[in-house]
Order: sequence, then structure tokens, then C-alpha cells
Amino acid sequence: MIVKINKTASLLLLSGAMLLGPTSCKDFLNEEAPSNLTPASFYTIPDHAEAAIAAVYADLRFVGNGNGIFSSNWQLLEAPTGTSVTETAQNSDLNNLYSLVYDGNTGHVVAWWNGLYRVIANANLVLDKVPGITPMDAAQKSKILAEARFLRAWAYFHAVRLWGDVPLITKPQTTASEDFQPTRTPQEQVYAQIVADLVEAEKAPLDWMYTNGRVGMAAVKTQLAKVYLTMAGFPLSKGASHYKLAADKSLEVITYANANTNVIGLFPTYLEVHREDRENRLEHLFSLQYNVAVAGNPMGNMFPNFKPVTFSGPGGTGSTVPVPSFYQSYETGDLRAKDQEGWFYTTYFTNGNGARFNLGAPYIFKHFNQIANGSEGVAGTRNDNLNMPQIRYAETLLIFAEAQNEVGGPTQATIDALKRVRDRAKLTTPAVSGYTQASFREAVWRERWYELCYEQITWYDMVRLRKVFNDKTKGFVNFVGAVSPASNQPYLEKHLLFPIPKQELLNNPNLKTQNPGYPN
Repeated sequence: MIVKINKTASLLLLSGAMLLGPTSCKDFLNEEAPSNLTPASFYTIPDHAEAAIAAVYADLRFVGNGNGIFSSNWQLLEAPTGTSVTETAQNSDLNNLYSLVYDGNTGHVVAWWNGLYRVIANANLVLDKVPGITPMDAAQKSKILAEARFLRAWAYFHAVRLWGDVPLITKPQTTASEDFQPTRTPQEQVYAQIVADLVEAEKAPLDWMYTNGRVGMAAVKTQLAKVYLTMAGFPLSKGASHYKLAADKSLEVITYANANTNVIGLFPTYLEVHREDRENRLEHLFSLQYNVAVAGNPMGNMFPNFKPVTFSGPGGTGSTVPVPSFYQSYETGDLRAKDQEGWFYTTYFTNGNGARFNLGAPYIFKHFNQIANGSEGVAGTRNDNLNMPQIRYAETLLIFAEAQNEVGGPTQATIDALKRVRDRAKLTTPAVSGYTQASFREAVWRERWYELCYEQITWYDMVRLRKVFNDKTKGFVNFVGAVSPASNQPYLEKHLLFPIPKQELLNNPNLKTQNPGYPN
């Protein structure tokens, strides 16, 4: 972490090559060479602020970076869930994630620590330096600072759920900083900072949505609702007070959406969820931005292994494919399990647009870009610009349904929220009288597993609930002792947290001890 938190403005410029909105370059030739820039000399004009916040957005794409053969960083949050397996098994670190035997040397664990603290470091620079830029339009400055707070909160929300107590750094660091080798901060304080950042971001003059991918009010409020929902569960166990906060905050988004159906809502079909011409619109409240000019969509590890489903012919790695029993557990008639209509596919077209052939098993269709790869009779563009969703409106609805039920049991409002999600799947939803608080609770949990699978959300649900979905009974069992269908290995107490990367413990003695159950 020592290297990761000592960033300069020159790095900001390099990582911010793909800006998320138009930025003037008229004064660039009059600036110092990037290699000579420092935070003090860089943050002098509004264009610098725009470049700096673009760099923070760019840093988020570490989630999609490769991690050895047939593996990507995002698989840290998929492989342990028990909803996917690998067909290749050629990456030892990925195999260890599936087998629940990872440790502080596992590449994905290291990459997430480094990636998150890079986001935090560059967000800290924006928050520290942009306020001093004069002259600068007040609304523009307020929006950029709100975005930086959201992105820092995004990073810390991941970090605290992955490792528990983590260093809380809110100011730019140098080797001369007093806390250059920081200690671990108690989780409750980290959550307090996350909430503070998001509450402050809410005060900015943000639009509810931005089609250029920048953070809008719907993302801020839903992220805050997610944080409250997590705080209500394990390990903080805040309970009723925070379920109420989560319900109220998600309801603000739902209320706006109901009055502005052309701005926020669910796409009518599942295909629109993974169409690049629909990204940053309606259902996609916040996504990681991808464009082949800088970085193409990173979800190819979900493509079937050596099956000719794209323009490039036989390819794909199949290193994240559905556990058959999970796929089979979807309700009869659920469109999400229907070939090429929802989240899965069992057939496709040779080389993307040729003759249909059978894949031999279900594969994940959720991140498949038909515009790029081809569809029946239509050649693909070969440019996979599809974004990675982080917050969809479907999740907002499910947050409200779960949280409000915990406050006072099922109501018509909670049923309506759940029903919105199930209606799109062409499923019937019982009336309020058909549920108890306990049965509705599990109904919402089940819907989260089915609706939000393969979006790096399920693992966090398992940890905050201390529950695992049993795809044979369609019920839920305690996390500790449950057996992963992917590996046949049991979840242990230690798996509720990931190990601190070994190199961080060696570089920073103030981190002191490893998380329980892992080698120190």
C-alpha cells in the first residue's frame, strides 16, 4: 500500500485518458510536461479538476483487469459464491478461490487491495485540491467533489466488506505523512466515513441520471441505501434503525422513478440490460465504463470454452459458468432462465451470426454483447463497448422490499416492489396475505440471488446475511458449515473475510495481524 497511496498528478493524467465528458484542452500546451507535474502545480484550472475526476473513474476499471491466464479480478466476488464453476481450471489462484483455499498471496486478493486504494488515493487528491481551484464554477466544483466522495465511498464499501478493519485514509499521502504506514481502522468508523461521504454527495446539484456514465443522484441514494442495508446486517448488526434508513432512502429513488418513468425504471426486456445502446439509461444507475478505444468489456471469461459464439470463432475461456443446479432452480417459466432471453443461453449462432448450435450446457448471457459479437443473421461490430453494471434499478426495488419488510412486515408497497422485478420474468407474485414476514424475507433473498447473480453482489449478500442459498431446496442455510456446490467444500468462519495481502503485512508492520484463520 505504501506505493499505491503515493500518487502524483502525472499518474492522474495518464490514467484519465478516457474522459467521461467533454473537456477543453485549449490551455494544455501551456502547461508543464506531465512528467514534471505535481499535485501542487497541476490543480490550477477547472480542466484539471475534470481530468482528475476522470482518472478516478478510470481507476475503477481494475475490477475488469486480467489476473493470470483465463482469469479476471472480478472473479474474486464470483468464484466463492457457489453459483459458478470453471471449465478450464488452468489458473491456480482462480482454482483456489473456487476451492475456498485462497490466502494472502492469491493474485485476485492483492489486485483488489491495490486497486481500491488507488481509487481512494486519487479521490483523496481531488477532494483535497479541487476546492482551491479559483476561478471555477461553483456548481461544476460541487458536482466533481460529490463524484469523488461517491467513488471513495464505493471503494471503502468494497474494502470494509472484503477485509473488515482496514486503513482509513482521507488525505493525500507522501513518505513524509505522519500516517504513511497506517493502522487498521475499526469497521464502524469506516462505515461512518462511507455514510458521511454519500450524505455529503447528496447535497450537490446532481441530475438523477447522466447518460455519459457519471454519478447521478439515483446512484448516490441507492448506494447509500445499500450501505444502510449492509449495516443493518452482519457484522455491525444495526438492525431496525438501519433497515428503516435503507427503506426510506431507496423509496426516495422509487418515488422519483414512479413520477419520471422515462428517466428511471426497468427495461421492458432483459436483452436491453446488456445492449450497449441502452447503457447509462433507465435501469443502469451506475456502471463501470468500457470502450474499446481504451478498454473493452472484460467479461469474456464467461463465454463458453472454445465454442464459436462470437465473430472470432472458437474462443472464450469458460472460467465462470453456471453451476447447473443453480440454473435449474429457477422457477418454471422464468424468462431469466430462457435461452437467449434472460441471463443464460444454451444455444447460439456459429461465429456469432451463422447456424444455431447447441452449447451442451447453460452459460451466462447476462454480459454478452450481441451488437459486438453478432446475433442471428446479423454480423457483430467486433467492438465490445458494453459496460459493467454496478447498480441497477432492480436492486433498488429489492433493497426497499427487504428493508421495509424488516421494519414492519410485508405491505402492499413491498409486494409492489418485488412484483415489479418478478413481472418482467413473467412470474406471478402472491398477494400480501400470502406472506408472513419470514416467508417474504426469504422470497426477497431468493429474488436477489436470481436477479442479481453474476454482478459481484451475491457474495456480499452471503456475508451480510450469514446465509447461503440452497439451490436444491430453494431455502437458506447458515453460512458456516454450508457446502459450496461449486467445490463441495464447506464455508468456514474465516471465509466471512478475505485475507490481508501478505506483501501489505510485510511492508507495513502497523497492519499487525492477519485476518483470523489465514496464515500470518
